[in-house]
Amino acid sequence: MDATPHNRLRLRRLGIDTYQQPVLYMHRDCPVCRSEGFEAESRVQVTHGDKSIIATLNVVTGDFLVPGEAGLSEAAWRLLDGREGDEVALNHPKPLESLGFVRAKAYGRRLTEAAMQSVVTDIAAGRYSDLQLAAFVTACAGDRLAADETVMLTRAMVDAGERIEWGGGTVMDKHCVGGLPGNRTSMIIVPIVAACGLRMPKTSSRAITSPAGTADTMETLAPVDLDVPAMRRVVEATGGCIVWGGSVRLSPADDVLIRVERPLDLDSQGQLVASILSKKAAAGSTHVLIDMPIGPTAKVRSAAAADDLSALLEFAAHAIGLNVRIARTDGLVPVGRGIGPALEARDVLAVLQNQNSAPADLVGRALALAGELLEFGGAAPAGEGLAMASQVLADGRAWRKFQDICQAQGGMRAPPVAAYVVEFESRRSGVVLGIDNRRLSRIAKLAGAPSSPCAGLDLHVAAGEFVERGQPLFAIHAQSPGEAAYALEYASAQIDTIHIMRDA
Repeated sequence: MDATPHNRLRLRRLGIDTYQQPVLYMHRDCPVCRSEGFEAESRVQVTHGDKSIIATLNVVTGDFLVPGEAGLSEAAWRLLDGREGDEVALNHPKPLESLGFVRAKAYGRRLTEAAMQSVVTDIAAGRYSDLQLAAFVTACAGDRLAADETVMLTRAMVDAGERIEWGGGTVMDKHCVGGLPGNRTSMIIVPIVAACGLRMPKTSSRAITSPAGTADTMETLAPVDLDVPAMRRVVEATGGCIVWGGSVRLSPADDVLIRVERPLDLDSQGQLVASILSKKAAAGSTHVLIDMPIGPTAKVRSAAAADDLSALLEFAAHAIGLNVRIARTDGLVPVGRGIGPALEARDVLAVLQNQNSAPADLVGRALALAGELLEFGGAAPAGEGLAMASQVLADGRAWRKFQDICQAQGGMRAPPVAAYVVEFESRRSGVVLGIDNRRLSRIAKLAGAPSSPCAGLDLHVAAGEFVERGQPLFAIHAQSPGEAAYALEYASAQIDTIHIMRDA
C-alpha cells in the first residue's frame, strides 16, 4: 500500500550502535505507531526516496524522542542514507514466504534448491529479523543439513553477493576451520606466497566464536574494509591482500548469519562448509588449502570428526568447481603466545621480522602450510615447497612483501597496547601436561577481545614445561579494570582445567 501523510515521520539519528542490525525507534504515543498497530519487535519497512530498509522496532517511552520522529540506529542510518529531519514513510513489509521453508526445516524437512535460494536471498536483503535468523541457524545446526543441502546453501550464498573474476590463471587461498587460539598463519603465508609469484587475494572473516579472526588481527596493522576495486588494486600491485570479506560483499548472507551465530555460539558443520567455500568461490579462488586443527578442545575434536568434515568440504568444493586440499594439523594446544587481535599481531610481526622472540610453533605451522600452497599452485616442485617458503621468510622477502601489502591497503600502523595487564600465577609447582583451548579463548573474550583489539591474554608457559608455584602462567590484557577483573575471576575458578598439571 502506498504511503500517506499519516504514516510519515521525521528522521533522527540516535547514534546507537546495534552492530549490523537495522533498528527503528518510535515513541509509544506516536500516531503512526498506534494507527499501524506497530509493537516492539515489529518489522517495519522504512522508505526514504528510492531507498528502503526493513528494521526491527523498539518502542520508546522516554522524552529523548518525540511522537513525530523516527529514530534510527547507526546500522539503519548507513543503509538509508538520509539526513536529520528528512521525511520517511513507514509501512508493514510484505509477508516473507521464505519463512515457511525455515519452519519446515525446523520440523526436519529437507530444503529444495529453490527454497534455499529464497531463504538466502531474503537474508542477504536484510528482510529477516535476528529472531528469524536465529531460527534458521538453529534449524540447520548439528547434522540437520544433508550434503546436497550444504551445496545448495553454498551456491545460494555465492549468488546473493558479488563475485570477483581475476582473468584466468591460478588464484590461491587458504582457510583455517578455527578453534585454535593464536593460529594466525594467514598473515605470514600470504606475503610468502605472493613473494613467490602466485596471486593470493585473501578475504578473511572476523571472529565468530573465537577471541580474534584474521580480519580482526590484520586490522590492528592496516585497514581491511576495502571494496572490490580497492582490493583489486592491492592485488594487482602486490600479488596479495588480507581484507575483511564483509566489506567486499562476497557472500553477504554469510556475514548476516555470522552476526547471529556469534552470540548463539553456534557454528554447525554444514554452515561452516558453506561459509568457507562461498567466500572462496566469490573471491575468485581456484585452489584452496584448508587448515584443519584437530584436538579435544579445538573445533574439530577427533580424527573421525575430521573425516566427516573433510568429506563434506571436498564434496561441496567439487560441486562448485573449487580445487581443495585438506591439511590436518595439531590442535592440542594454542599457537604462539598472544590470544586476541593485537597480541596475535605482535606474534606475526615477530615471525615476519625474524626476531629471536618469534614463537617457534607459529613459524613452523606457517612455513609448512605456505610450502604446501606453493606446491599446490605449481610454484615449487613436489617436496620443495617448505624449503622455498623458509628461504623467502629468512631473507626478508616475506617481510618486505607484507609491508607492501599493508601500505597498499591504506598504510601500516602499530597494534594498540592494553591499559591494564594482570599476571596470573600458578598455584603449585609441576609439569604442564595440557592446555584447554576453549577456556583460554573464554578468558580472552571476557577480557574484551575481539571488540577491544588490545584485549586478550599472553601465554608464558607451554605444554611440557615445568613451572614453580607463583610463576606467571599468562597475563590478562584489558582496556578496562572491570573486564580485567571479570576475566581474572573466571580464570581463578577454571585454572585446574585451563592448565592440566602434574604436581612436582
